[in-house]
Amino acid sequence: MVYSKIGGSLTGSPHLSELSINSQGGPSVANMSLSPNLSPDAKQSSPLISPLLNDPSCIRTDDEEEVKRKRFPTEKAYFIAKEVATTERTYLKDLEVITSWFQSAVSKEDCMPDTLKNLIFSNFEPLHKFHTGFLKEIEQRLALWEGRSNAHIKGDYQRIGDVMLKNIQSMKQLTIHLWKHNEILTELENGIKNSRKLETFCRDFELQKVCYLPLNTFLLRPLHRLMHYKQIMERLCKHYPPSHIDFRDSRAALAEISEMVGQLHGNMIKMENFQKLHELKKDLIGIDNLVIPGREFIRLGSLSKLSGKGLQQRMFFLFNDILLYTSRGLTASNQFKVHGHLPLYGMTIEESEEEWGVPYCLTLRGQHQSIVVAASTRAEMDKWTEDIQMAIDLAEKSSGPAPELLASSPPDNKSPDETTVDQESEDDLSASRTSLERQSPHRGNTTVHVCWHRNTSVSMIDFSIAVENQLSGNLLRKFKNSNGWQKLWVVFTNFCMFFYKSHQDNHPLASLPLLGYSLTIPSESENIHKDYVFKLHFKSHVYYFRAESEYTFERWMEVIRSATSSASRTRALSHKELHAY
Repeated sequence: MVYSKIGGSLTGSPHLSELSINSQGGPSVANMSLSPNLSPDAKQSSPLISPLLNDPSCIRTDDEEEVKRKRFPTEKAYFIAKEVATTERTYLKDLEVITSWFQSAVSKEDCMPDTLKNLIFSNFEPLHKFHTGFLKEIEQRLALWEGRSNAHIKGDYQRIGDVMLKNIQSMKQLTIHLWKHNEILTELENGIKNSRKLETFCRDFELQKVCYLPLNTFLLRPLHRLMHYKQIMERLCKHYPPSHIDFRDSRAALAEISEMVGQLHGNMIKMENFQKLHELKKDLIGIDNLVIPGREFIRLGSLSKLSGKGLQQRMFFLFNDILLYTSRGLTASNQFKVHGHLPLYGMTIEESEEEWGVPYCLTLRGQHQSIVVAASTRAEMDKWTEDIQMAIDLAEKSSGPAPELLASSPPDNKSPDETTVDQESEDDLSASRTSLERQSPHRGNTTVHVCWHRNTSVSMIDFSIAVENQLSGNLLRKFKNSNGWQKLWVVFTNFCMFFYKSHQDNHPLASLPLLGYSLTIPSESENIHKDYVFKLHFKSHVYYFRAESEYTFERWMEVIRSATSSASRTRALSHKELHAY
């Protein structure tokens, strides 16, 4: 997957296609970029307008939408219940990535020990079986609520708390499997580390269209889902007056799910950090021991580094003990090459705009090396300053300097006038501008690459908030210069919108990473004249999306805002008190 018309980088990042399109017959997720923007000024239709996503059967007229809207219930509780169903459909599909697709692929290859197979699938299959039944119950209740069944007396069915209470109580019997997920994640990563064959197998599986997220992310989904149930029940209890027929069951369901989340939350935080370290390891070359006990990821993002050649774009990775900086060269695996690292123990950080004459500039002084970096905006500089200072304080309080990194190829660790390695990477970058179509798709669609192209950063707290802000459902979508609205099934997760023809599809047809995008309401001059419409835009790219109700509109705005505007650390820490820093 590749990204487009991304300006603002000081090294002139390649201009790629804004949305990635999956080819139905192609061998990989990212092979089919329908409209690569080789010139930033080229006048082209959006790459999302394609035979795959512009099928007339997907187009729903405004009249049809109005009839549909008038026929269904309008109360907020109904739309909250509907959110349970739409997100449960996505959750079940995510479970099937493991129980069906991954298991089927594993059975055809002799690459995984039986003990590991048994550990993974014996703990995921009971979850899949249970949630298949749970989804059926929710959908049956919604059908009664909507009056689509033979039941003529609807009153007793216009609620969801009783269904949630019954199923959450049953879920508690599955806790034994949820506690195993830490072991599953650890043992799979150990297996990959010790077996080149298993490593290759898992890497190839991640290239399949159905594996639209990193493989180990799917292993965390059951714990994430518990948090979603808790949030939904909190919204329902807040909506109902205490006298409502559904209030008592809803409150009891909230108490039950809150207890489960409380028991498993600490475990989930550790797993998320472990998963993120392993995910970042795949994005980097030149470092072997990124994952060590006690290391915690804090922030990653694009900064410009001042050298003898001027400002050059670099990707920085901040942990609780060390700061890595890397460049993105043209490699077969789309990885970032480690250029150097600064231990945080004994480091100081200071603003140095006046000294260097560069906006949003910082000097990082380590015990053996100093570097000068510049952020793209004041807000980005403030985020980095706050997080680096916090990490320095943590390192000072810990037992002392971090262990030396064992590099598979030696980082340069040069002073600010580094030349040779930078010259080499600049050659790589210039080569990449003409060789985009020949790149291997693997790892070209990660958050790290989005941050590089959009010249921004994300923190572990942003990732944790993103876990809580996932949503699925139908949206109508319109381009800036098109007339009709197109109905799509949309899954929002990992800072990205994934587009499907319907919820029954096994893999997305296209995706839109939202880091760096602006979320607004259309102005009068844009002549939208429809309710519940929000607008996403980045540079010249503009998309309109239309929700079916005020509640769903507000929910889409809420979750997308979480991806397009990073939370300040102060708000985020109060939001996530149990975070591991």
